[in-house]
Amino acid sequence: QVQLVESGGGLVQPGGSLKLSCAASGSIFSIYVMRWYRQAAGKQRELVAHIASGGTTNYADSVKGRFTISRDNTRNTVYLQMNNLEPEDTAVYYCNVIAKSGSPASSVTNYWGQGTQVTVSS
Repeated sequence: QVQLVESGGGLVQPGGSLKLSCAASGSIFSIYVMRWYRQAAGKQRELVAHIASGGTTNYADSVKGRFTISRDNTRNTVYLQMNNLEPEDTAVYYCNVIAKSGSPASSVTNYWGQGTQVTVSS
């Protein structure tokens, strides 16, 4: 059993910055990849950023150059630094983790955070 807890969302003006955090806890053997998704109201959920266990990153074109994903493997935490925010970035942001549990009957599973609201508005 793995739990993800997100934090860092809020209201910010255009051009501002926010940093999201997602901490994984529970019985964890290893975390393979960590991702951030977002979903605006009435819109399709989209992948924002991805980071592999070795640190390789990938970004959606819409956020490339503005957002930075990073991870602290000692704390099982992934971050999303968001700079130069635009109104189009307004959405609920979800942390997604692919991990292997540390229980005797372990398996590789997708886990999701509860979501955190990011609102970019003047």
